[in-house]
Amino acid sequence: MEYDEAKIEEVFLALLGVFEFENGRVWKRYDFATMDALHAKGLITEPHGRQESIYLTDAGMCLAKELAAKYFGPQHGGTER
Repeated sequence: MEYDEAKIEEVFLALLGVFEFENGRVWKRYDFATMDALHAKGLITEPHGRQESIYLTDAGMCLAKELAAKYFGPQHGGTER
């Protein structure tokens, strides 16, 4: 599936706004508390450690793809879902 890049950029910028501190400063990595919450829900593997990445669990992958399609997928018939 191809995603709407403008929507991705908009939501990404919104997330940066959520995690902004010190008058515009934002960490380049995801928020630790949010990653811990996703791990506690069984949606991702352990976010701490030396690895530079995490894995989506089966449940996490299913939900992530559903949300990606919801927020960034092509519009059908010109109406929002």
